[in-house]
Amino acid sequence: MPNERVLIVDDEKLIRWSVRRQLEEWGYVVLEAESGTGGLAQIRSETPDLILLDVRLPDLSGIEVLREIKQNNLAVPVIMITGDPQLDDIKTAIKLGALDFIKKPIDFDEFQITVGNAIDRSQLRSERDSLREEVKRRSGYHEIIAKSPRMVELMGFVRKVAASEASTVLIQGESGTGKDLIANAIHYDSTRADKPFVAINCSAIPETLMEAELFGHERGAFTDAKAQKKGLFEIADGGTLFLDEIGELSTYLQAKLLRVLENQTIRRIGGVKDIGVEIRVIAASNRDLEQGVRDSTFRQDLFYRLSIIPIFIPPLRNRREDILPLVEFFIERYNFRFRKGVKGMTQEARDLLVHYDWPGNVRELKNAIERAMILEEADFIRPTYLPIQITGQAPGYESTLPLTPPDGTEIVGVGMSNPSAASWRPLASGRMIPVLELPKEGTSLEEVERELVGLALKQTAGNQTHAAKLLDISRDALRYKMKKFGFDSDSPEM
Repeated sequence: MPNERVLIVDDEKLIRWSVRRQLEEWGYVVLEAESGTGGLAQIRSETPDLILLDVRLPDLSGIEVLREIKQNNLAVPVIMITGDPQLDDIKTAIKLGALDFIKKPIDFDEFQITVGNAIDRSQLRSERDSLREEVKRRSGYHEIIAKSPRMVELMGFVRKVAASEASTVLIQGESGTGKDLIANAIHYDSTRADKPFVAINCSAIPETLMEAELFGHERGAFTDAKAQKKGLFEIADGGTLFLDEIGELSTYLQAKLLRVLENQTIRRIGGVKDIGVEIRVIAASNRDLEQGVRDSTFRQDLFYRLSIIPIFIPPLRNRREDILPLVEFFIERYNFRFRKGVKGMTQEARDLLVHYDWPGNVRELKNAIERAMILEEADFIRPTYLPIQITGQAPGYESTLPLTPPDGTEIVGVGMSNPSAASWRPLASGRMIPVLELPKEGTSLEEVERELVGLALKQTAGNQTHAAKLLDISRDALRYKMKKFGFDSDSPEM
């Protein structure tokens, strides 16, 4: 049985009584008001699911009440009630947003159907608005992790772009940096948020079909055009069209796209008239479009038109402060998806992730964490379940190769006051580490790390693979440290 709230606004007591009796019999909760002012007060305090509004009221007219409802953006369906239907009243009410009209005396069989349809429509609108809010939440800034100074600055700029009236935006960055997330954030933080966001990957659709996909076609325009079809520009009218991998468009389609951007009109294939579209175009590319201009594979005029507002997303290796916050974000996501309770990562795993260069950027990190979350059974993710390109080891392999103690003074350096007193002790893993005595004045941990890297390279005659095994890190991590400490990749000497 329904329990939706229906407000009757009518100055005739008998009408209110008869309508109330029927509505309550059908299971609705009924509210009443005998004037326009009283009806508006009820609407503000009770938030009904449906309003039955008389056209003729003693203070305000039903049309005035309806206008007030719509001006205040109250998304409540309204059915007008009248004993003297005038064409002008009907026209005005429908134009203002009234859902339907009911004539007095009321036919309650028809009335039940009309009310039921109105309630269903109200529920659909409510569900639609709720879904829109959820999409906005998931597609906005919530999905973008920005802790590094570069990303914090970038997101501040993105918010300005979203609030602007810019009709074209160009997002550039390596594959996997999150260009689609930035595009979503711009749309859902703009005044276009309640309009369509339409995305297309220009590299995923054959060139022969791309024109029809973007601009649509008329019936009979070509052999398989058996019905008229709207293109993505028409579908996205009023909203945002996201053209991912714009660099893959042919020069022919680039010319057509430029015309649309300049004139804000499109013409379907086989059509004879232009169709106006009001749209924001966000283009993205992992290619160097300026190089494309120099190579004559990308039109210079289109590049300048798209890049009025340029956004460049730095690769993950250039914003390492974002790596661990991203890891926490993905662990939380996959805990929910896989119904797990992983608390985090071991320090060794964290170090590997921070020092890895991430050629696949955030997408590669996301995939690595998803893989580890699927396989890991402990409370903390261990290096064992990270991809081999990160660990430099086969899955399940645990290195037991110790940093072999060198002869005598070979262990010198790192600011030790008595190098000859150094001895070796085993860890729980079976590895051996030197027992060192620190100088009274202290030393730098970074210097210690530099000395160990240099020592490993020297002992292995510069063989980076073997040096990485001695230090129990990946080869990529070793190369990162060599670059950090200024070691020549061709020479192990300090």
